[in-house]
Amino acid sequence: MERDNSEQVKEKIMYTHNQVLESSTEYFKGDELAASVFAGKYALQDAEGNFLEKNPDDMHKRLALEFSRIESKHPNPMSYDEIYILLKEFKYVVPQGSPMSGIGNDHQIQSISNCFVIASPEDSYGGILKTDQEQVQIMKRRGGVGFDVSNIRPKDMPTSNAAKTTSGLEVFLDRFSNSCREVAQGGRRGALMITLSVHHPQIRDFIRIKRDLSRVTGANISIRLTEEFMCAVRGGDPINLRFPVDTKEQPIVEEWVSAKELWHEIVESAHAAAEPGLLFWDTAKRMTPSDIYKAEGFGSTSTNPCGEIILSPYDSCRLMLINLTSFVKNAWIDNAEFDFAHFGEVSQKAQRLMDDMIDLEIEKIDKILAKIKADPEALEVKQPEINLWNKVKEQAVNGRRTGLGITGIGDALAMLSIKYGSKASIRMTELIYQALAVNSYVSSMVMAKERGAFVVHDPSREEDHPFLARIFDAIDESGILPSAGPMGEHWPARYWNAHFGRRNIANTTTAPAGSVSVLTQTTSGIEPAFMLHYTRRKKINPNDADASVDFVDDLGDKWSEFPVYHHGFKSWMETLSEEDLKMYPVEDLVGSSPYAGATANEIDWVAKVDLQAAAQKWVCHAISNTTNLPADIDVETVKQVYMRGWESGCKGITVYRDGSRSGVLVSKTEKTNDDRSAMKFVDNTAPKRPEVLPCEIHHATIKGEKWTILLGLLAGRPYEIIGGLSKYVEIPKKHRYGEIRRRQRKTVLSKYDLHCGVDEDEFVIKDVVSVFDNPNHAGYTRTISLALRHGAPIQYIVEQLQKDREADLFSFSKVIARCLKNYIPDGSVGGDKTCEHCGAEGSLVYQEGCVTCKSCGMSKCS
Repeated sequence: MERDNSEQVKEKIMYTHNQVLESSTEYFKGDELAASVFAGKYALQDAEGNFLEKNPDDMHKRLALEFSRIESKHPNPMSYDEIYILLKEFKYVVPQGSPMSGIGNDHQIQSISNCFVIASPEDSYGGILKTDQEQVQIMKRRGGVGFDVSNIRPKDMPTSNAAKTTSGLEVFLDRFSNSCREVAQGGRRGALMITLSVHHPQIRDFIRIKRDLSRVTGANISIRLTEEFMCAVRGGDPINLRFPVDTKEQPIVEEWVSAKELWHEIVESAHAAAEPGLLFWDTAKRMTPSDIYKAEGFGSTSTNPCGEIILSPYDSCRLMLINLTSFVKNAWIDNAEFDFAHFGEVSQKAQRLMDDMIDLEIEKIDKILAKIKADPEALEVKQPEINLWNKVKEQAVNGRRTGLGITGIGDALAMLSIKYGSKASIRMTELIYQALAVNSYVSSMVMAKERGAFVVHDPSREEDHPFLARIFDAIDESGILPSAGPMGEHWPARYWNAHFGRRNIANTTTAPAGSVSVLTQTTSGIEPAFMLHYTRRKKINPNDADASVDFVDDLGDKWSEFPVYHHGFKSWMETLSEEDLKMYPVEDLVGSSPYAGATANEIDWVAKVDLQAAAQKWVCHAISNTTNLPADIDVETVKQVYMRGWESGCKGITVYRDGSRSGVLVSKTEKTNDDRSAMKFVDNTAPKRPEVLPCEIHHATIKGEKWTILLGLLAGRPYEIIGGLSKYVEIPKKHRYGEIRRRQRKTVLSKYDLHCGVDEDEFVIKDVVSVFDNPNHAGYTRTISLALRHGAPIQYIVEQLQKDREADLFSFSKVIARCLKNYIPDGSVGGDKTCEHCGAEGSLVYQEGCVTCKSCGMSKCS
């Protein structure tokens, strides 16, 4: 197999996109979604976009070849065939995301790390600009970035520059967010996490900033909660906001506030908008083993964008999953069991591959550095990027951090006939994670004997660490650490650690599996099944006269419908008799299956938190996990979710209340319990237009002519939109924002002025309406403005504008749609919410500029 793969790469056999889809669909046994994900994200392509891999088997050979090359440099190497078997068919070990696409890919200069944290910006413009550049440099190499902004002084503090006082956090949050949105990654959006200490004097501004749906749209935000704060909440005590945040004695700025009131503001925002996320920071630092080495630069400061990797400045991590469904024996029947012995063997081998991945990343960084140095720019331009990657390389060499995790626990529990969320599931989850941790650390310790410990390892500083003590005790109880003494005797784990050390500074995590779970055809990460069955539509070829037509859309296209089942649920149904399948409707089968009452929207929130806490006991980084809550859950219940997470030892909690991203405008009319089939009209009273209305100014080309579009905003939301030919009034493009002001003459209420800029740079247009109220489109914009004023969801307006069949990309309707779409609230999507990829009904949400399917993970930017 190794020879064949080498020849294929050498000969550069190329395939068309259709050939890759066809071969991959056959590979995935008819799963077109999985084939599409593979072709779009992971199949190797050359610089011209030609496909060099026909299906995942080609990819697995590429990966095995690279891993075996690194293994051959060390004692007791795994062979190519041994590694290939681990990877084949996504059965046991799955490198996640960047590693899967980047390992062995010589056609793109990129990092294979999934996650990075960079240093907190220093409290100066120079420091802020340095952080901004560093995040962009990492994002363009395919990495997600996190950093903490608690170092930035609060608003109105003195500065030594012309401004005299600082503008505060908000303007810099917008800067970081906008830079993230600008970075293109081959169709992928940048990913950013910004964290802030709960003690920062501007914590309230941080909490509220994303309630304005136009701000910080390119980043996730989370609050670092201290035990000082959480104990004050529980005890009803005051807490001080201070700067610097880590200075308790005589801070420069200090304000005492009610901890409970601040807690309520935090949770109320999470309840309303699913942000900010909450990090229990003292727990995280106390239980993360790399924090032992703070003096050497490994003290945790923030997390990656999804929160599962707690990192030190300039450290990075690569992710790898173990597919739990492959270790269930006698699945779906009473004597089903989890094969812990086999799981342990694979976990140890996977940790070896994780360590190999660090060497592969170091090679990638060297290529990045070589490319930068060869670039034509002056050295002073390139030097910051060179410094950045040298720091990242140094952390990788000194710490050798890994991110080994699992996926498919929701399916594995069902295969064992254990209901997700039950006490039995929590116990089984802990046993699985304990086995992962024990075997991962045993493997790391064995590699330390063979390959050497991580550079900064100091066993004398690890003796009393609570997490490592738990691991070492469990290793001794397992008895699986190999003989090490001169007479063949077994050494206790602590003695081994003191003598040989460990290869990796921290080992395990649980990341969201996302598109990778589509390839493994399992539930994602630690999450339960989202949906067990749905109806999918497939467009009928007009030439296929014999096709059965189940649906005709408003464009006249014909579709056939067919049922799609969650892979695990389908596997369970295959154990039933044909008579049962014919006799009982699918709803009855769902109710009698091991998944009954255990999908994402059905499980009890207490059980979800307890299951996460059971896993966290054995995870040295953190866990990406979402506690889904119904739309009618109250704020007090969400407080209980978070409090239970802190008390049970979680490092962070994320909640998502159904519909919490649907916007901020609400009807004045209360909901009714009337018959749902009746048409209800709600009186959304339009807010009165103020004398002065801030506006965005857009310049566009429509049908070959230059146009200017004014988008008036009220409370940060579009209120009115007008447009006209630029030749009648040219607004300098440097003016992005302005104000539409009602004319002073009260008798001419229909006339407005447009003011752009300030002071001597002010630009004024008289009689805006007479210029922009043009004869061709005035009715169009007036109707849109009427809908906006009366609270029509923006996503529905945009959808209708984009449906104009006669319109091209530069038509008036498409331009107006592009102006409005930036204000679509996260979590909402207009019209039919059926996913075009997987067919899941009601599964589409709008998140940060993209439509995303909660069922299959499909994402596309609007």
